[in-house]
Amino acid sequence: MYPRAPPPRAGIPLLLPPACEESESERGRGSPEPGSRVGKDSAMKLLSLLVAVALGLATAAWARPAALECWFVEDLGGGALEKRPAALLLRQGLGAPPPRPDLDPKLYLGVDDPAGALLAGLRRLLRGDPTPRCEMSRFVPLPAPASWARSLSPEASCPRALDGEWLMVSVSGRDLSLSSLLRKPAELQPEPVLITMATAVLTVLTHTPAPRIRLGQDAVLDLSFAYAPPTPEPAASLAPGPPPFGLEWRRQHLGKGHLLLAATPGLHGQVPAAQEGAVAFATWDDEPWGPWTGNGTFWLPAVRPFQEGTYLATVHLPYLQGQVALQLTVHKPPDVSLTPAPLVWATPGEAPPELLCLVSHFYPPEGLEVEWELQGGPEDGFQKATGEKWLSALHHHSDGSVSLSAHFRAAPVTTKHHGARYACRVRHQSLPASGRRASVTVEVAGLSGPSLEDGVGLFLSAFLLLGLIRVLSGLRTQ
Repeated sequence: MYPRAPPPRAGIPLLLPPACEESESERGRGSPEPGSRVGKDSAMKLLSLLVAVALGLATAAWARPAALECWFVEDLGGGALEKRPAALLLRQGLGAPPPRPDLDPKLYLGVDDPAGALLAGLRRLLRGDPTPRCEMSRFVPLPAPASWARSLSPEASCPRALDGEWLMVSVSGRDLSLSSLLRKPAELQPEPVLITMATAVLTVLTHTPAPRIRLGQDAVLDLSFAYAPPTPEPAASLAPGPPPFGLEWRRQHLGKGHLLLAATPGLHGQVPAAQEGAVAFATWDDEPWGPWTGNGTFWLPAVRPFQEGTYLATVHLPYLQGQVALQLTVHKPPDVSLTPAPLVWATPGEAPPELLCLVSHFYPPEGLEVEWELQGGPEDGFQKATGEKWLSALHHHSDGSVSLSAHFRAAPVTTKHHGARYACRVRHQSLPASGRRASVTVEVAGLSGPSLEDGVGLFLSAFLLLGLIRVLSGLRTQ
């Protein structure tokens, strides 16, 4: 690999008080009291002890070996696959690598990662997901199959610098998905072989393996990659800077593939026009010598339902390709309203008016549940309501969302139902587990006090009656 200044090593900051000069006011005070000096010395000793303990714990944690269990998958032809156990040793620890008699030494790989992206990603996976999925398979360096990326590989055959045995490692977890090309050394290792060393050459990773995008909002799918030249050629023999690369974003849905974006920064090739307003931030870092890191983050504006599916992000280097898959889903929580509201009037022995629960503008259409509930009193919880219920057909909107109405005809009420509340509770994958609820209160005729309308009516009746009495009294006096 090319020479590069090592990154600064992270350490534990020492919280030491800054040195301070003696002020004029302190000169006249004389020497400090013995007790204060002893207190400072004790605090410094305690701080030093805490730092030493922290450094010891960090060193002990780093000294423990860490391995990622994988499966080596090989195509035997005729549709038959063979799976054998394998492992990546991410950190050897102190001394020799831990023995693994259960593994073929050729599938027990000690990883050298000059760029640091593979090991950083795998350590994050091991912290966040106890059982990440890991598969290994053989890889053969070849020119890029896409016509727009052929300028990356001017020769039909691969250069001798890429000779040797290559493996592709694919690892996926809850918060990370990565793919890495590992190259085994061309020279034979001395016997007995307990572990096989391999170098990470190209690593592609994303921290959004399963993005959930709200309908109508922009999707930002992050992608980064790192490349370490496979052979330590003299820096003077090559021009400074990273090699050219190609970036491709493709969507697969219902068995069909669709190219959304292709880019070859620094090359004047004919690339297809971007589709659906897609934009990618395709750049290398500005380091003159490797390893290099790059960015291929993808932006898709105002996501619609038809844009759901598997997104394949591929980074092309001369004769090398790395790819990760992201599963994008679209969602939109429904708006829930209940009519008639806010009160439902009924008389004892009769059913209240039919209730209509409107569930509007949600996505996806599948998985919606509507439950009808009844709360007998303020101190009671909601219970399942009895009555007749049915759903309308779906109504489709121009933005891809759907709506429907849920109908409910309750059983006849009694005086006990006065002040009770009927509610429709909607559950959907876009909502929290408790769902979303809308409710109305039932008023039973004859049990409620006079309303404002009743008071106004009584006032007008009294006013008219008083006027009529005055008129009659005037007629009698004539």
